[in-house]
Amino acid sequence: MSRRTTTWGLLAAAVLAGLAGAAPPRLWPGLLPAWAGPVLFVFALVLAFAALLRGQLPEPCDSASPGLRRRYTRELLLAMGAYTLVLFASVWLLRHVEAPALRALVALLPVPPIAFALRAIVRYIRDSDEMQQRIELEAVCIATALVSLLYLAGGFLQVAKVIDLPAGAVLIWLFPLVCLTYGLAKVVVARRYR
Repeated sequence: MSRRTTTWGLLAAAVLAGLAGAAPPRLWPGLLPAWAGPVLFVFALVLAFAALLRGQLPEPCDSASPGLRRRYTRELLLAMGAYTLVLFASVWLLRHVEAPALRALVALLPVPPIAFALRAIVRYIRDSDEMQQRIELEAVCIATALVSLLYLAGGFLQVAKVIDLPAGAVLIWLFPLVCLTYGLAKVVVARRYR
């Protein structure tokens, strides 16, 4: 599939998910739970970001062999699909479980699929050529440094009582923020090696 086709496909999926997420629940009574709208809207933003990255990354970012790219895509999509299903199940189960030990187990259910996604990423980087590895390493370093700096500044502001953010929300959004920053950093780093 060409880069252009993939980009337009991701944009179309983003628009559909965004429309479904923005539609009020009265348009889908009983079909989807009330919390599905915001989840679909966030999913639309993620798809739009993926389309932006796919359209902006220069060719050296696709230097991996077609077989390696297929394996990576398959492994990552399976892991993220499992994550989505397990996350919904976990949120639903947390409403019905009271025992603390069982709640902890249910709350941690989404972690193994993310571990499989990270495994796919590491395997992709490990099996890529040296130039691709360098691009990935620089992007990860930049993302980690920027997000760490942001969290450090946020911590100082929290201690000074300038902001008050719930710890759970901050912890949950750490990994997605690193991923987002990594994607943006990869665009910048890859352009340097054109």
